[in-house]
Amino acid sequence: MEGSTKRFTKGAVLGAGSFGTALSAVLAHNGVDVSVWAREEEIVEGIQQNSRNPVYLPTLTLPEGVKAEKQLSSVLEGVEFVLIAVPSHAMRELSHQLRPLLKGHEIVVHVAKGVEEGTFLRMTQILETTLQGVIPNDQLAVLSGPSHAEEVAEGKPTTVVVASSSNDVATRVQHTFTNDRFRLYVNQDVIGVEIAGAVKNIMAIAGGVSAGLGLGDNAMAALMTRGLHEITRMGLAMGAQQDTFAGLAGMGDLIVTCSSEHSRNRGVGWRIAHGETLDEIITSMNMVAEGVKTTRAVHQWAQQNDVEMPITAVVYGMLFDGLDPRAAMDSLMTREPKNEINM
Repeated sequence: MEGSTKRFTKGAVLGAGSFGTALSAVLAHNGVDVSVWAREEEIVEGIQQNSRNPVYLPTLTLPEGVKAEKQLSSVLEGVEFVLIAVPSHAMRELSHQLRPLLKGHEIVVHVAKGVEEGTFLRMTQILETTLQGVIPNDQLAVLSGPSHAEEVAEGKPTTVVVASSSNDVATRVQHTFTNDRFRLYVNQDVIGVEIAGAVKNIMAIAGGVSAGLGLGDNAMAALMTRGLHEITRMGLAMGAQQDTFAGLAGMGDLIVTCSSEHSRNRGVGWRIAHGETLDEIITSMNMVAEGVKTTRAVHQWAQQNDVEMPITAVVYGMLFDGLDPRAAMDSLMTREPKNEINM
């Protein structure tokens, strides 16, 4: 492969959670030298000494090409690309730390799925702001789609998208990650891919509530379908392309997040349906359910921009206002009748 289709050979993965760990394995299997940055000494030692992450995906043996460091500057030495795999609420802080350590030639890819509270910025917009003057906007990309880390780690077939304003950048990322178990498609709609990835987590919480209440397959199908409509409505208001929401980043990710036992956000909804409080759920989780913070941000955005998002509103009510889960689901069924296709 020549030009933009040539694979990167050395990269850094910032964040050693389950998805960052799984993607490190994918990259190393593809011949990429991977340096993983982790805050936790336990994780760094586990990867260095045993080729395992003892906290996240502890049964996965990482390829020899995966190394780990606690110092951010050490991880970034000589890399061609940086993969940011931290939760969305940590994006701004990490990118500020990253800024003085970058040389300017690096491609920066992120996999975070969220919207920043208060500013309502997408993750790429945060990076555009914090890395301005160091990394050009067309060197930024987002990787998203139906991709539970557990299945990626097991080598089960997974297909996602990479979106960037630069087709050359997206294509090179595509070739760097793609193999016979992990396939990437290129998508130029950065806005749509990021909004789809963020808001589907809200719908997954609703799906978990529905499943937890035993409302049945019909109700789940309705939630997913109307949820996709809601995601699309927000995306179009922000300038996204409608076709994106029928693709892997939209419908694909929504299906897997609402229906899979691996989904942390669906699990939150399930537990809400069974009477647990949000504080109890968060305290007991060792991984982040992005949909919780995203619900608050998106609900505020919808109110400020007068965009109708009824599923988001009831999820917000259940998480933050003590709304009874069954009453919340009933309220969706008793709304004023609508035309289905009216965006």
